[in-house]
Amino acid sequence: MQSKDSMVTDFAQQILNQIRSVVVGKDQVLLWVLAAILARGHILLEDIPGVGKTTMALAFSKVLDLQYSRVQFTPDVMPSDLTGFSLYNKSTGQMEYQPGALLSNLFLADELNRATSRTQSALLEAMEEGQVSVDGVTHLLPKPFVVIATQNPLGAAGTELLPDSQLDRFMIRLTLGYPAPRDEVAMVLRRQEGGALSGLEPLLTREALTLLQDTVEATFVSDPVIQYIVDLICATRQQEAVARGASPRATIALTAMAKAVARLRGRDYVVPGDVREVYSLTLAHRIVLTPQSQASAEDVLKDILGKIPAPRVR
Repeated sequence: MQSKDSMVTDFAQQILNQIRSVVVGKDQVLLWVLAAILARGHILLEDIPGVGKTTMALAFSKVLDLQYSRVQFTPDVMPSDLTGFSLYNKSTGQMEYQPGALLSNLFLADELNRATSRTQSALLEAMEEGQVSVDGVTHLLPKPFVVIATQNPLGAAGTELLPDSQLDRFMIRLTLGYPAPRDEVAMVLRRQEGGALSGLEPLLTREALTLLQDTVEATFVSDPVIQYIVDLICATRQQEAVARGASPRATIALTAMAKAVARLRGRDYVVPGDVREVYSLTLAHRIVLTPQSQASAEDVLKDILGKIPAPRVR
């Protein structure tokens, strides 16, 4: 029988090998996306259109056998399109719930920052609590449940910044970026050979994915590493360039991501290097800089990593 120590890494390797056949040259990004899924987190992809964000989400849904739904956000998308609505049934004389797009395992919120604030806020309960409420009735979302949202860069036509309360619900923020020329050539050649997505096969059931998530959650974190995580979070609240530091939710998210990375590296315990690897990914979108700051969030976090000593862990 396969041990839990090797189960996560073995499945992860198989999953990433398949998805690399579709999303070329973005191995590190794919690893972090998988880590966030295993950590039961949601992912924000901030990038220009056309670099493969939707393709990547579709690839993960196929390989992980997840029920997939997608909403292209525009100002006329209503909250009920996401949460669902009640409809009167003449034959029964009762109101019946009609599920919305959120009733899925993997929900792709495409160009989320084109939606109105009211529609964006409809995601909050689903992302945090795994449920939606319609007409006073709570409906649980399927498990597992993950949101992959895309956001156009600030300044793109028709966009507005996502509110801080919603940004804080995303475990990590990533950027795909343009592919390298050789990877772009490989992408075109594969398209000529046929649709790459059609060749993907499910590698595990939803129940098996839930078991992997449970295994990641049970990863050991020693007291010195927990203190290190808290020190790194608290440091964001003490910087002159930062108007608002990371919240306690960020502490939980950073710990969860470090656990996932540890498992993907073949360990059942977290080391400081796991924390450092995902520190900026987990926190850069959660801190608010002062108007006078000349540094980026990533620069501030890099400076903190250089000043806070990591504990020695056997």
